Amino acid sequence: MPGTVRHGESVEVAIIGGGIVGIVLAVGLLRQNVKVRVFEQAQGFREIGAGIAFTANAIRCMEQIDPAIVTALRLSGSVATSNGDEKEPNDYLRWIDGYNQHREDDPYYQRMLYKIDAGYRGFEGCRRDQFLEALVKVVPPEVIECRKRVQRIEERSLEEKITLTFVDGTRAQTDAVIGCDGIKSRVREIILGEGNPASYPHYTHKVAYRTLIPMEDAIKALGDYKAKNQHNHVGPNAHLIHYPVANKNMINATAFVSDPNEWPEEKQMVAPGSREDIESAFAGWSPCVRNVVSLFPEKLDKWAVFDLWDYPAPFYNRGKICLAGDAAHASSPHHGAGACVGIEDALCLSTLLRQVNTSVQENGISKGKALRAAFETFNAVRRTRSQWLVNSSRRACDFYHQPEWADPAKWVKAETCFEELKDRSYKIWHFDYNGMIKETIKGYAEREADLV
Repeated sequence: MPGTVRHGESVEVAIIGGGIVGIVLAVGLLRQNVKVRVFEQAQGFREIGAGIAFTANAIRCMEQIDPAIVTALRLSGSVATSNGDEKEPNDYLRWIDGYNQHREDDPYYQRMLYKIDAGYRGFEGCRRDQFLEALVKVVPPEVIECRKRVQRIEERSLEEKITLTFVDGTRAQTDAVIGCDGIKSRVREIILGEGNPASYPHYTHKVAYRTLIPMEDAIKALGDYKAKNQHNHVGPNAHLIHYPVANKNMINATAFVSDPNEWPEEKQMVAPGSREDIESAFAGWSPCVRNVVSLFPEKLDKWAVFDLWDYPAPFYNRGKICLAGDAAHASSPHHGAGACVGIEDALCLSTLLRQVNTSVQENGISKGKALRAAFETFNAVRRTRSQWLVNSSRRACDFYHQPEWADPAKWVKAETCFEELKDRSYKIWHFDYNGMIKETIKGYAEREADLV
């Protein structure tokens, strides 16, 4: 049954990092009869309380990995991000003019710039912490070890066990390691080398302020329709995006602001912030935007947006070690698809590790050779698409923050971005995951044939 640890001749995999992608992958590997251990550096599984949204395609990938993941998502209070209009049940991405006031007689009025139909339940939003809490319950408790920060990974030869050494001095051995340890990945640093700029994230010159707002207050600030549906308010050098979460009881709101300065401390991505900072950035914007900003806490965190765009990882694998999710391809959040692409990674890896078990148990191929072939296949299948997302997310934010939004004479020029945004969005939403599975199986089979 899903979530049950199975034993036998299975390969054993250590997942470094217990975020959403790491736990989704663990659930998938357990379902494929792969022995798994998850090592998480924190004391427990606690995500920030901000919202997260998944595309319908990502949810279908979850279903392929294990239906229990989708059950956990729904138990966490996920709702369609555009569900405020019974006459229009589909989800849409909406971009509206957040800067200019077009009608003095109606402070709630904002000009709709563009919208893209994402289909019925095209997105589902929830709170990160609630989803992870529900997800962890799918995994047997003996699989997970907290307070385990990896320090070294020693891979002496292809056929020997890998030795993990943790900061607390303890060690563990395993057949393979998958780094799901996020944007500040230690596994990436080990694979690519200390001092290599590709081993570390870099500042995008954007900062983010996040909050959850009760729906009742959001309706007063925005009006009923905008509060209950996803909207992205764009303008010069900033934008504000929000969508409903927590069974429509709250909205998740995030304000992004361009920052020409360097971030003072690259190892610390969060600094103290204030509502006054946000009010200053959005001064002169439309009343609705300023209304929402007024609902942010007086004191809150200012998140520096980092990504892996400046120095992309040239490869995701080395021997029996590989990277997945943000550890491999951390992107800025402007497509809202980083976790979705991480779910695709988990589906690819679950497929591959099932093939590895077959190779080892039925075809007599050594674990080391089979695992190396699997991770080479993963790199070949996943790297191009995931690196495209990193680049495309940067491009999207450039569109949102165009200075032309402040100049009516340049609105026509500014609005030419939306057809490109549609094409980029469709590439994310309509990903052929069945095609990916076929490509994965074929790629592994070709490499396996060379091992026999």
